[in-house]
Amino acid sequence: MPQRSQDESRRSDPAGANTPSIPALICDLCRGFYSLGWVSGTGGGISIRGREGIYMAPSGVQKERIRPEDVFLLDGDELERAVVLRAPSDPSLRISECRPLFYNAFRLRGAGAVMHSHSIWAVLAARLFAPDGGPAEFCCQGLEMQKGLRGVGCFDELRVPIIRNTAREAELTESMEEAMRAYPDVDAVLVAGHGVYVWGDSWIKAKTQAECYDYLFRAVVEAYRVGLPLPGTPTRRAGA
Repeated sequence: MPQRSQDESRRSDPAGANTPSIPALICDLCRGFYSLGWVSGTGGGISIRGREGIYMAPSGVQKERIRPEDVFLLDGDELERAVVLRAPSDPSLRISECRPLFYNAFRLRGAGAVMHSHSIWAVLAARLFAPDGGPAEFCCQGLEMQKGLRGVGCFDELRVPIIRNTAREAELTESMEEAMRAYPDVDAVLVAGHGVYVWGDSWIKAKTQAECYDYLFRAVVEAYRVGLPLPGTPTRRAGA
């Protein structure tokens, strides 16, 4: 029997369960996100649903340095609380502070993966549209990278909810859920002064959508900075 190519294997396994292991994949993705400035200073996080359960990077650690054995495995059938099926060998590691928010996406959207970014472009975009801290919404229209988002065309008006930040991550759970219910066709929630949560039906889709959202956030912020008008976005005079 001929051996399948790597691309063919990925197409037949969209959840990425064979690429090569989910804990190793989480480590690889965290290193990539660190290079983009999304998970620096121990911030941000990622969680992926697999056949065994939900895999989650630990909290409060340098994300670019985590190892596969540092990743938690949680019960994927219990989404109201954390049920640990396999803990890291290092007892000092803690389940991600993002866990209740990741569970929002698994529970309400049936997501295959969720990513939390502390991207500076997400923070600036939220500040541009919600200078008082929210709630509000980010808007843009007419940008080609919108086509990388589920159900969005480049000429559609994209609206992303912005929720108000809280002192602790878990305290965002309720307002994030409310925003998700109010925007059922959007796969992201911005948190003012904080970052963004992005999800998808697979780790690949969550990753590519996170990249598209970050591009759009940057495009709108940069357009505002130089005074370029974009449909549906704030404008100012160049040099003002």
